[in-house]
Amino acid sequence: MGREENNDNGNAPRKPGKNARKKMLSRENASRKPGTSGERVGKQRLKFDKNGKEIGRRERLTIEKKQANPEDGIRLNKYIANSGICSRREADTYISTGLVTVNGKIVNEMGYKVKLEDDVRFDGRRINPEPLTYILLNKPKGFATTDSNAKGMTVMDLVANATTARIKPFGRLGRNATGLLLFTNDDAFVQKFTKKGIPRLFHIELDKNLKAEHLKKIKDGFTADGKEIFVEEISYVDNAPKSEVGLKIKHTGNSIIRTIFEGLGYDVVRVDCVTLGPLTKKDLPRGRWRPLTEKELNFFSMI
Repeated sequence: MGREENNDNGNAPRKPGKNARKKMLSRENASRKPGTSGERVGKQRLKFDKNGKEIGRRERLTIEKKQANPEDGIRLNKYIANSGICSRREADTYISTGLVTVNGKIVNEMGYKVKLEDDVRFDGRRINPEPLTYILLNKPKGFATTDSNAKGMTVMDLVANATTARIKPFGRLGRNATGLLLFTNDDAFVQKFTKKGIPRLFHIELDKNLKAEHLKKIKDGFTADGKEIFVEEISYVDNAPKSEVGLKIKHTGNSIIRTIFEGLGYDVVRVDCVTLGPLTKKDLPRGRWRPLTEKELNFFSMI
């Protein structure tokens, strides 16, 4: 023959018609077991009966996401972005140019992970991915001012439910001292007021009456243990024995009070911090805490 035949009867194969294609699809769907899951449509799962007809409601697929483990760390660019400095993409640029250090070392690696307790600095300034938090506590007796668990009951136990931020006490009060104590995770705030000091007014009770000459000496300033000591104010407490005095001082530590009075021959019986900068104990019962208001934070900016 002069030409090659395509099939036994010499006719070219025909494409299946529209109805035939529907039947083929129907037979294909029918081969699936009824009631079992079929094909995925987007994020949905379809079900078919034995005739290939869709049945029931379209079920949304459950996509399991692997939960991030905080112990695994957080990507450095996300840490920087969460601190509010820039976007993640911009953070990658800053990382690549050597503007970011972690625990004192420059990190250029993309995808590098850090932990919340790491010292991360951007252009020399320490940054924090948590929102800045400020908590005021009216401290009761018997709690050490520390974040160490080795000291028994601490002030951290009292503010455990105040926030998820990693706050620490700023300033100190002795275990048996009472009154206002501030907690924050704002490193810039801590550095500023550690250097400048925050005026704190203490109600102090001594084992005996404070002599007028000693009151004047403290007011004028004196030297103790080789250090010059200056106070903002000191006076007897109104309508109270002469053994009770009010002392305003800028030192953030607590031992300075004992240094002042024990150096003059007095034992300190009780110490209560009644004001801390612009903050007072008003409406804050002993052992309770509250967050600072925006107005109170603005007052600190003026100190």
